[in-house]
Order: sequence, then C-alpha cells, then structure tokens
Amino acid sequence: MSALPAGYDLSSDPARIDPAAAHAYLTRSYWSPGIPLETVRRAIANSLCVAVHYHGRQVAMARLVTDYATMAYLADVYVLEEHRGQGLSKAMLAHLHERPDLQGLRRWILFTRDAHELYGQFGWQRTAHPERLMLRDNPTAYA
Repeated sequence: MSALPAGYDLSSDPARIDPAAAHAYLTRSYWSPGIPLETVRRAIANSLCVAVHYHGRQVAMARLVTDYATMAYLADVYVLEEHRGQGLSKAMLAHLHERPDLQGLRRWILFTRDAHELYGQFGWQRTAHPERLMLRDNPTAYA
C-alpha cells in the first residue's frame, strides 16, 4: 500500500467514516450535487468505505459497493482540494485493491469524468464492449 505523508492516516473502520464530512464534499461534486445527508449516511452504511484523515479530520474518502464475490462498484472517490497531490487517492485505491476479501472479483466498475489517468495506473480500462453496458440513470434524483 502507498505510504502517506506525516499527519495523514487511512482507515476502513466504519466508526471512523464521517458522513457529514463526505456530504460536505459530495453535495458540491459534479456527480451528486445536492445529495441529501441522509442519502450519504445510508450509502456509507451499506458500503465498504475507506477514508484518509489529517490530524483527525476526514479529508478524503472512497466508497465501494460489493458482494465480495463477483463485483465491486467504486463510487464517491474524493480528496479535498487543499490535500490533493499527496498521494491520498492512490493510497485509498491501493488499499481497496489489496484487501484480501476483495481478491478474485470478476469485475470492478466505476464512472469518472476526469480521472481516467489516475485509475489507469491501477489497471482500470475503458470498457472494451460499450455495446454490452447499459445504464438506468436518474440525473435529477437530488434536485
């Protein structure tokens, strides 16, 4: 797993994941503007999350929806602007990819508008068969 700079620590302990901190970022993100706090709480409670804290304050998070057998959907990956460039997203991805309980999954899925280069470093690729991929989308869900 990637080493973090001094003052940062990574945890997947559910008790250390701060839904209010996640909500503060996600509600202003391009993928979930206006998402209600209760929706973030429910999403975190039903997912495997990893977060990075800086002197006790959550500054980054990634959320994984998985059955631990065949697939995983990576969502809500963020790093607060003032903490970017420290390798935090890489540390979270490495942590998730290296977890023993996530080995042997047939498929990992994510949606991103602007982080293809980051995920490509971890073996993620654009879908080889877009004709197979379907989506049921509701972009106004939080409006």
